[in-house]
Amino acid sequence: MYRIVHKEPLSSVVHSMVIEAPEVAAKAQAGQFVILRIDEKGERIPLTIADFDREAGTITCIFQEVGYSTKKLATFKAGDELATFVGPLGQPTKIDNYGTVVCIGGGVGVAPIFPIVRELKAAGNEVISIIGARTKELLFWEDRLRQYSDDIVVCTDDGSYGHHGVVTEPLKQLLEENKPVKRVWAIGPTIMMRFVAKTTEPYRIPTIVSMNPIMVDGTGMCGACRVSVGGETKFACVDGPEFDGHLIDWDLAMRRMNTYKDKEQEALSHSHEGGHCQCHSN
Repeated sequence: MYRIVHKEPLSSVVHSMVIEAPEVAAKAQAGQFVILRIDEKGERIPLTIADFDREAGTITCIFQEVGYSTKKLATFKAGDELATFVGPLGQPTKIDNYGTVVCIGGGVGVAPIFPIVRELKAAGNEVISIIGARTKELLFWEDRLRQYSDDIVVCTDDGSYGHHGVVTEPLKQLLEENKPVKRVWAIGPTIMMRFVAKTTEPYRIPTIVSMNPIMVDGTGMCGACRVSVGGETKFACVDGPEFDGHLIDWDLAMRRMNTYKDKEQEALSHSHEGGHCQCHSN
């Protein structure tokens, strides 16, 4: 069992959770992910690693309440235990001294972009961070990112904080100003990553995206997380999760993301009886 040592809400639907997992923390790197299960009957939930502390033996994950399992996970508290916690999985981010780099996080994608920003800065890069959310209430970790960013731009869709607009707007402005950007990383909603890649493509700037397709086993056996990259089938769990954003078949990726939407809603509705969620409680 894996003990939750710290839990806090970052917004009404986004939560941070620090899990005691020394063997995972010992090998975790930026860009990788874990798969956890709430209990022996729970589904496998993949979450990108938001932070790790090798000395304390902990992994930090951030998740948003979306379906039945994440809503149930949100009811857990410090001291509770998870049935399984497997990782680190996937390929780590390729860190090097590229020069000037841009790291973009949208929504909960701000969490996994954080260790990438930290490692890129440690490697000597000039790091420009762009983060965005629908509203100010959904933003988090701006202060953490500022510690390792040479510059940071904050965007909200509704204009409640920072730049009023989407993350591709300040990115496009940087590129139009001929900023010598050598690499771009983007993590967030599929549609956001798609438009980041579309924005950088005319400039031929390598753009790395972190794909989060439907995933089951996390070892490449089931094939559920397949992604078409440059006309070849890749598996996000073992070949990724990071891929060249200019080579992704985005139409296919977005169709696959919506495959089980109806089933997810059905599972969520079955978890409520008389308006009350029948989730974990102590």
